[in-house]
Amino acid sequence: MFKATPNPPRKPSPFFLVAPGINTESLLANACESLASAHVMANDLAGFLESPHRHTLLGIAQVIMLGELTVNRALDNLDPQG
Repeated sequence: MFKATPNPPRKPSPFFLVAPGINTESLLANACESLASAHVMANDLAGFLESPHRHTLLGIAQVIMLGELTVNRALDNLDPQG
């Protein structure tokens, strides 16, 4: 069924909020650490699963890893001397 009008923009909940004013490098560093942790958790969990669920989770882990690599490159671009 086609909806003629789009959903109105949702107001973000202040329940989980990233404090305004945090610099970009700190935000990216935190995102990188979170992605690295998610990658490890997904790989660990995949070890307990059988195909095809294992393959699905390993694919998700790979997407997480690609996000981590992208964030790392953004950090390198901010501070090439690192």
